[in-house]
Amino acid sequence: MKILVTGTAGFIGYHLATKLLELGHEVIGLDNINDYYDVNLKYARLEKLGISRDEIEKSNSKLKIHNSTFSPLHKFYKVDLEDAEAINHIFKVEQFDAVVNLAAQAGVRYSIENPHAYMNSNIIGFINILEACRNYNVKNLSYASSSSVYGLNKSQPFKVEDKTDTPVSLYAATKKSNELMAHTYSHLYGIKTTGLRFFTVYGPWGRPDMAPMLFTDAILNDRAIKVFNHGNMSRDFTYVDDIIDGIIKVIKSQLNNSKLNIQNSKLFNIYNIGNNAPVSLMDFIQTIEIAIGKVATKNFLPMQDGDVESTYADVSGLINDFGYKPDTELKDGIEEFVKWYKEFYGEK
Repeated sequence: MKILVTGTAGFIGYHLATKLLELGHEVIGLDNINDYYDVNLKYARLEKLGISRDEIEKSNSKLKIHNSTFSPLHKFYKVDLEDAEAINHIFKVEQFDAVVNLAAQAGVRYSIENPHAYMNSNIIGFINILEACRNYNVKNLSYASSSSVYGLNKSQPFKVEDKTDTPVSLYAATKKSNELMAHTYSHLYGIKTTGLRFFTVYGPWGRPDMAPMLFTDAILNDRAIKVFNHGNMSRDFTYVDDIIDGIIKVIKSQLNNSKLNIQNSKLFNIYNIGNNAPVSLMDFIQTIEIAIGKVATKNFLPMQDGDVESTYADVSGLINDFGYKPDTELKDGIEEFVKWYKEFYGEK
């Protein structure tokens, strides 16, 4: 099967593309490689996928096809999602069997500083993906939503049936908008859409603006870590391999459905994808300290704007429909992350 994965220079997109290639699928990667965080990390992920940084930086064409030296089944386009002309061209040329949209402007707190980046990438970019699916007969679309859509909800664990109309960041509002847009296209055009609400993903090749990287980097370099809400927080930390396993199960189901009468299956679906076991922030920090062998200096601070105290995923939908089973222990996942960090950035 030929699958478009947007955001392959990103954390989850890189891991998904790698796994799909291992399974023998043809993967077309797409990313704009923006500088929201260190582009060297993004290019390093692409290099692992066999995509040359030198070739990308030398190219003058946004529609240049970059072939992988890692796998003949992989190629890459450096394109912005908001470039409708380029997106339509790629869909027309490639004729995808399925699309996984993971590209987006990430970060809850950055959305307060730069709201227009979120509207361009997460709203305009997503409508371009939906329109391309409609125009080029792609009947299977999976896309990244977020646990942040639950906003001020107090009842936990978060269930997909819960109301999600109280976002506390523009990032969350754009992700909720994506779900509403997907529902419209499922209803009007018969596109099977599956939104996945990710819960605090961590692991090797993770984002440098997320807690695992921030904490690990600070501890190894003898800097104090920032502990918000005075440590009274918890997150449903989910190891990236468990996330990828869940996405793969969804994609396989979609591809099987594409061989059937699409009207025989539910077209619009939303799932939580997390660990189903929240961990307190202080326990999370202690796990990193043990993996590193060093105690952190902690700077306790009040809650940040746009943040929430706790996230906890009810993943019964994925369990019941796909046999999803997150089984990576926090200790094991953190050890793998710290090992990767030391190898990538150099032993401290």
